[in-house]
Amino acid sequence: MPTPRLVVYPPDEHGWRRIRWDGQSIGVAHQPSDITTFLQEEGLENAEDFDLVGELVEWRGGRPETWAESPP
Repeated sequence: MPTPRLVVYPPDEHGWRRIRWDGQSIGVAHQPSDITTFLQEEGLENAEDFDLVGELVEWRGGRPETWAESPP
């Protein structure tokens, strides 16, 4: 199994998720489309076609539809 290039961290109390690409922090996303924008800024060709649920992505603390933490 390949090493994930993209890591999406658990949402904070506001629903924002930190994003890392190739080990470097590239931003804090509020929705999946933010991730695409960050990847474009990093120079990834065809970033809009990058599979956010593929094997090169590690989602921590939820999947792409998880953006706000559940109340305690």
